[in-house]
Amino acid sequence: MATHLKVHEQTIMAGQVGDEDLLEIYKHATLFLYPSRYEGFGLPVLEAMACGVPVIASKASSLPEVVGEAGYLVDPGRVEEWCEVILKLLGDTGLQELLRERGRRRAKQFTWERTATRTIECYQKTLEPPK
Repeated sequence: MATHLKVHEQTIMAGQVGDEDLLEIYKHATLFLYPSRYEGFGLPVLEAMACGVPVIASKASSLPEVVGEAGYLVDPGRVEEWCEVILKLLGDTGLQELLRERGRRRAKQFTWERTATRTIECYQKTLEPPK
């Protein structure tokens, strides 16, 4: 995709990185692309949004629920659509800023406290005797 868009010289495929390096990458990223076909929850997308990076993610698995209206959702198998959205965002700093703001707000909705509370509620409901 990077070669197709002629941005391969400005693109870094970092592979696995440590937490400190990851924060630096998020801080300096223009966009965060997540073309995953199968995802348990989507923590990398949530991390990127929390750091204010505009997100383009797959319309697959749990990612639409995580991203909501805070980013773009694209079919993971449609390379041309990915390219269109990437070029659209690269060319529109106002839209990038809007997605940064939306992403930060959206990320605040996902807290570990809320996760724990909802998990406990689920366990309690499951353990309730049938009525």
